[in-house]
Amino acid sequence: MFKTFTEPFRHPRPKFELGEGKGIFSRKTSAKAKNWSATLGRIWSYLARRKGKLSLVLFMVLLSSGLALLGPYLIGVAVDEFLEDASKTGGSAGPSWIYFLIGLAVVYVLQALTTWLHNIWMIGIAQETVYRMRMDLFSHLHRLPIPFYGKRQQGEIMSRLTNDIENVSSTLNSSAIQIFSSVLTLVGTLSVMLWLSPLLTLLTFLVVPLMALGMRWITRRTGPLFKERQRNLGELNGYIEETLSGQRIIKAFSQEDRVIREFGERNAKIRMSGFWAQTISGFIPKLMNGLNNLSFAIVAGIGGIMAIKGYITIGVIIIFESYARQFTRPLNDLANQWNTLLSAIAGAERVFEVLDEEVEAKDEGAAVKLESVKGAVSFKDVSFSYEKDGDTLEGITFEAKPGEMIALVGPTGAGKTTLIQLLSRFYDPDGGIITLDGRDLSSIQRESLRSHMAFVLQDSFLFEGTIRDNIRFGRLNASDEEVEEAAKLANAHSFIMRLNDGYDKVLKQGGNGISQGQKQLLAIARAILANPSMLVLDEATSSIDTVTEIKIQEGLQRLMKGRTSFVIAHRLNTIRQADRILVLKEGRLLEQGSHDELLKQGGFYSDLYHSQLKRAAM
Repeated sequence: MFKTFTEPFRHPRPKFELGEGKGIFSRKTSAKAKNWSATLGRIWSYLARRKGKLSLVLFMVLLSSGLALLGPYLIGVAVDEFLEDASKTGGSAGPSWIYFLIGLAVVYVLQALTTWLHNIWMIGIAQETVYRMRMDLFSHLHRLPIPFYGKRQQGEIMSRLTNDIENVSSTLNSSAIQIFSSVLTLVGTLSVMLWLSPLLTLLTFLVVPLMALGMRWITRRTGPLFKERQRNLGELNGYIEETLSGQRIIKAFSQEDRVIREFGERNAKIRMSGFWAQTISGFIPKLMNGLNNLSFAIVAGIGGIMAIKGYITIGVIIIFESYARQFTRPLNDLANQWNTLLSAIAGAERVFEVLDEEVEAKDEGAAVKLESVKGAVSFKDVSFSYEKDGDTLEGITFEAKPGEMIALVGPTGAGKTTLIQLLSRFYDPDGGIITLDGRDLSSIQRESLRSHMAFVLQDSFLFEGTIRDNIRFGRLNASDEEVEEAAKLANAHSFIMRLNDGYDKVLKQGGNGISQGQKQLLAIARAILANPSMLVLDEATSSIDTVTEIKIQEGLQRLMKGRTSFVIAHRLNTIRQADRILVLKEGRLLEQGSHDELLKQGGFYSDLYHSQLKRAAM
């Protein structure tokens, strides 16, 4: 991990297709749908890690389903036994009736117990499965390259880590076992029904084709709707995260009404896709109940006629009516669980889509780990492009000696950030060679390279936690004394001691509660503690008051001493002491030299510098 507690630098500027109504700054994303069977297979690969316990759960489901079939059968047998005893004794029941009642009570108690056990065990398996999936996804996100995050909203990614996985969790907790139980009940019920009366079984099955046709019609329409709802939900989460993060900009430009209107448009999309998905899928239980009642009427009518003619007993009719209802109930349960299943599959597809993203390229087999770095950097005819239709950098050649301060200047989009990203190996050049201490960067392990670099950016990011922990992020094994010494060198110690709890003050996410200048001082302290060999500074003193800027400059001077530093400069008067200034324009190295040398040349840098002086004097 590189020694910093900030984002390494801004995202690159690849070309994105802006979709209508896709957000203020959001990019158009394309979801790549996957095969349902493949998705279910991948979910099973997680479940299979607990095969032993899962087998026990399935055994309990099998036992519970068998007991559920035994109950109605005992009722029918008990009724026939009662009628037979009553006909022999003139209306009174024999002792066998009591035995059947006791047996029936035992059956239902055992069924309740086995149901409770397999539910509890399955919840444990489901939670562990979802835990593994969430850990895999979170770990994978940290192995993905920087361009992945430049093409997606943070909220949309968060939606996959939370909402989509939660949908999988809900299905595994309840629906998975209920579906398996329903299938077992269907098979068992059908077998017993055929044994009791093939004719009544055939009559019961008259409604099954109607059920199948209805289910097929409904599910073909609800599947895409549930996928659309998940996609819309992810976009809405991304938009919410985006607008909450940009509240100051929204209010500064009085765009509240526009943001609310665009949120309403996205919210309406979820409402419509959710409405039609739930409405159409809501037909399933209504259809099943209607056909179930039709089947009940057919069995009752035909069964009554058969009983009168002596083909079957009253007990068989009672058993059959229970089984007929029990046969359609699993179908009804399957229909009711279909909504959850569709939502879970759609969520799992989105999770696996991220898991299938290619991680950052692995280091070459011969890549070495750096033990020490002097800081001699060389770019030789380096070219790079984010897209195939143009070069972001072209023919960049320069050298930085150990301990030198190299300033990068130029208009927006000139390639300053891209050059740093190549140096950090977040990208590899398309052409040319970059070397560090004479060694090609491609032969150095990425993690090792970044461990010798630190970044102090314009917008320093702090995580929720104490000030001490934020500084210690630069070197996790640093002692409290080393943390405080780094803060003193960064001119941060005095303001820290004025805070309640001092170094143990808990900061909110993003460092809310302290000023921007104080955040910068903490970032400098963190970098000093890391003791890197190379530094990247991105205008760390912009938008800072004069007094704080002086403190920051003093801290930066201590930080840069003896280290090779690359400074991305926007205010040219802050880099007058740079050993070399690289002037970039449209991806090309236009000029290079010291401040005085470039002014004497009277070129692009001279024009930039004097134009800034004129604006400052106005």
